[in-house]
Amino acid sequence: MLRWLWLSGLVLVIDQLTKFVAESVLAPYQPVAVLPSFNLMLAYNTGAAFSFLATAGGWQRWLFTVLALTVSAALLVWLRRLQATERRLAVALALILGGAVGNMLDRLLWGHVIDFIDVYLGSNHWPAFNVADSAISVGAVLLVFDSLLSRKSTTA
Repeated sequence: MLRWLWLSGLVLVIDQLTKFVAESVLAPYQPVAVLPSFNLMLAYNTGAAFSFLATAGGWQRWLFTVLALTVSAALLVWLRRLQATERRLAVALALILGGAVGNMLDRLLWGHVIDFIDVYLGSNHWPAFNVADSAISVGAVLLVFDSLLSRKSTTA
Protein backbone atom coordinates (compact mmCIF):
# COMPACT_ATOMS: atom_id res chain seq x y z
CA MET A 1 0.00 0.00 0.00
CA LEU A 2 2.99 2.30 -0.35
CA ARG A 3 1.28 3.48 -3.54
CA TRP A 4 -0.67 5.85 -1.24
CA LEU A 5 2.49 7.84 -0.57
CA TRP A 6 1.45 10.12 -3.45
CA LEU A 7 -1.22 11.46 -1.06
CA SER A 8 1.40 12.16 1.62
CA GLY A 9 3.50 13.94 -1.00
CA LEU A 10 0.51 15.99 -2.16
CA VAL A 11 -0.25 17.06 1.43
CA LEU A 12 3.41 17.99 1.92
CA VAL A 13 3.56 20.07 -1.28
CA ILE A 14 0.28 21.90 -0.60
CA ASP A 15 1.29 22.48 3.02
CA GLN A 16 4.68 23.94 2.18
CA LEU A 17 3.31 26.00 -0.73
CA THR A 18 0.54 27.54 1.38
CA LYS A 19 2.99 28.31 4.19
CA PHE A 20 5.31 30.02 1.69
CA VAL A 21 2.44 32.10 0.32
CA ALA A 22 1.22 32.96 3.84
CA GLU A 23 4.68 34.17 4.83
CA SER A 24 4.96 36.15 1.60
CA VAL A 25 1.67 38.04 1.88
CA LEU A 26 0.68 38.14 5.55
CA ALA A 27 2.12 40.18 8.40
CA PRO A 28 2.65 38.16 11.58
CA TYR A 29 -0.30 38.14 13.97
CA GLN A 30 -2.34 40.59 11.85
CA PRO A 31 -5.66 38.90 10.95
CA VAL A 32 -7.07 39.32 7.46
CA ALA A 33 -10.83 38.68 7.36
CA VAL A 34 -11.89 36.22 4.67
CA LEU A 35 -15.33 35.04 5.80
CA PRO A 36 -17.35 35.40 8.99
CA SER A 37 -15.51 33.29 11.59
CA PHE A 38 -12.51 32.74 9.28
CA ASN A 39 -9.33 34.82 9.02
CA LEU A 40 -5.92 34.33 7.56
CA MET A 41 -3.30 35.17 10.17
CA LEU A 42 0.38 34.32 10.10
CA ALA A 43 1.54 32.81 13.39
CA TYR A 44 4.55 30.84 14.54
CA ASN A 45 4.30 27.90 16.92
CA THR A 46 7.47 26.63 18.61
CA GLY A 47 5.43 24.02 20.48
CA ALA A 48 3.06 21.27 19.46
CA ALA A 49 -0.74 21.18 19.28
CA PHE A 50 -2.35 24.13 21.06
CA SER A 51 1.16 25.58 21.56
CA PHE A 52 2.03 22.84 24.06
CA LEU A 53 5.59 23.52 25.33
CA ALA A 54 5.88 26.63 23.14
CA THR A 55 7.78 28.51 25.84
CA ALA A 56 10.06 25.62 26.84
CA GLY A 57 13.26 27.30 25.67
CA GLY A 58 14.16 25.56 22.41
CA TRP A 59 14.78 21.93 23.34
CA GLN A 60 11.18 21.08 22.33
CA ARG A 61 12.11 21.67 18.69
CA TRP A 62 14.30 18.58 18.75
CA LEU A 63 11.88 16.56 20.86
CA PHE A 64 9.05 17.16 18.40
CA THR A 65 11.36 16.53 15.43
CA VAL A 66 12.47 13.16 16.83
CA LEU A 67 8.87 12.33 17.71
CA ALA A 68 7.72 13.20 14.16
CA LEU A 69 10.52 11.09 12.66
CA THR A 70 9.60 8.14 14.87
CA VAL A 71 5.88 8.42 14.13
CA SER A 72 6.58 8.83 10.39
CA ALA A 73 8.72 5.69 10.35
CA ALA A 74 6.02 3.76 12.20
CA LEU A 75 3.37 5.03 9.77
CA LEU A 76 5.49 3.94 6.81
CA VAL A 77 5.89 0.44 8.25
CA TRP A 78 2.17 0.26 9.02
CA LEU A 79 1.27 1.48 5.53
CA ARG A 80 3.62 -1.04 3.96
CA ARG A 81 1.99 -3.91 5.85
CA LEU A 82 -1.60 -3.06 4.86
CA GLN A 83 -3.60 -5.33 2.63
CA ALA A 84 -4.80 -4.00 -0.73
CA THR A 85 -8.38 -3.94 0.60
CA GLU A 86 -7.53 -1.54 3.45
CA ARG A 87 -7.82 1.62 1.37
CA ARG A 88 -9.60 3.76 3.96
CA LEU A 89 -6.87 3.01 6.50
CA ALA A 90 -4.19 3.70 3.88
CA VAL A 91 -5.71 7.13 3.16
CA ALA A 92 -5.82 7.93 6.88
CA LEU A 93 -2.19 6.95 7.40
CA ALA A 94 -1.03 8.80 4.27
CA LEU A 95 -2.76 12.01 5.41
CA ILE A 96 -1.23 11.79 8.88
CA LEU A 97 2.19 11.04 7.41
CA GLY A 98 2.08 13.99 5.00
CA GLY A 99 1.02 16.36 7.77
CA ALA A 100 3.64 15.08 10.20
CA VAL A 101 6.41 15.51 7.64
CA GLY A 102 5.16 19.00 6.70
CA ASN A 103 5.30 20.26 10.29
CA MET A 104 8.58 18.41 10.94
CA LEU A 105 10.14 20.13 7.94
CA ASP A 106 9.12 23.52 9.39
CA ARG A 107 10.74 22.67 12.71
CA LEU A 108 13.95 21.54 11.02
CA LEU A 109 14.18 24.54 8.69
CA TRP A 110 12.81 27.37 10.82
CA GLY A 111 12.64 26.16 14.42
CA HIS A 112 8.85 26.65 14.50
CA VAL A 113 5.72 25.60 12.65
CA ILE A 114 4.10 28.16 10.37
CA ASP A 115 0.35 28.53 10.97
CA PHE A 116 -2.03 30.80 9.10
CA ILE A 117 -5.64 29.59 9.42
CA ASP A 118 -7.65 31.35 12.13
CA VAL A 119 -11.15 30.01 12.83
CA TYR A 120 -13.29 31.62 15.51
CA LEU A 121 -16.78 32.02 16.88
CA GLY A 122 -17.50 35.38 18.45
CA SER A 123 -14.38 36.24 20.41
CA ASN A 124 -13.36 32.61 20.88
CA HIS A 125 -10.51 31.67 18.53
CA TRP A 126 -9.36 28.14 17.82
CA PRO A 127 -5.54 27.98 17.87
CA ALA A 128 -4.13 28.94 14.46
CA PHE A 129 -3.35 25.94 12.27
CA ASN A 130 -2.18 24.96 8.77
CA VAL A 131 -2.75 22.41 6.00
CA ALA A 132 -0.52 19.83 7.71
CA ASP A 133 -2.56 20.11 10.91
CA SER A 134 -5.75 19.72 8.89
CA ALA A 135 -4.44 16.60 7.15
CA ILE A 136 -3.40 15.09 10.50
CA SER A 137 -6.84 15.83 11.95
CA VAL A 138 -8.75 14.42 8.98
CA GLY A 139 -6.46 11.37 8.96
CA ALA A 140 -7.04 10.81 12.68
CA VAL A 141 -10.82 11.00 12.24
CA LEU A 142 -10.60 8.51 9.34
CA LEU A 143 -8.43 6.25 11.50
CA VAL A 144 -11.06 6.21 14.26
CA PHE A 145 -13.84 5.77 11.70
CA ASP A 146 -11.98 2.86 10.10
CA SER A 147 -11.38 1.28 13.50
CA LEU A 148 -15.06 1.51 14.40
CA LEU A 149 -16.19 0.11 11.04
CA SER A 150 -13.61 -2.68 11.17
CA ARG A 151 -14.64 -3.63 14.70
CA LYS A 152 -18.32 -3.59 13.72
CA SER A 153 -17.75 -5.86 10.71
CA THR A 154 -15.76 -8.40 12.76
CA THR A 155 -18.43 -8.60 15.48
CA ALA A 156 -21.36 -8.86 13.06
